[in-house]
Amino acid sequence: MQEFKEIEAEEDLENFIKVVFNTELKVSGGWGYSKSLATIIEQSNDSSVAQIEFTLATMRAYLEMNMTLDEDERYGAIKLNELSRVKEGEYEKVTYEVSAIRELEYKEFINEYKENFKKADFDMSEHFNRRKEATLKREVIYWFKIVTMEKIR
Repeated sequence: MQEFKEIEAEEDLENFIKVVFNTELKVSGGWGYSKSLATIIEQSNDSSVAQIEFTLATMRAYLEMNMTLDEDERYGAIKLNELSRVKEGEYEKVTYEVSAIRELEYKEFINEYKENFKKADFDMSEHFNRRKEATLKREVIYWFKIVTMEKIR
């Protein structure tokens, strides 16, 4: 299986996310590769922690599998599915399954489908079986530390 490089911790994770993903999240710390590199989420009463965690895990996957790779090595159609969650005090260890297809290959599948899906001799089952076989699946662990706004002040 292909190995992906860990994303190095940013000095200002919150600003990095704002600049790169045009998203404002109250976060700090690292990219969650270990407990000591956990992403710290500043929780307010109106935020869904699980949704913020999923968003951060998706961002990390896109950085690892797309944005930091050469164009011919990039993956697209990146999807995450939560497999498990373990609470350890203020920390949460979340395991995700990440699936993706090489971007160039994915574009070929999409074009093939668009050009042929109305044709009687197009074997849709075979098409989707090949797409499934081309899909990379990997399990990743993401560590989060959840802090409430009161604990920060």
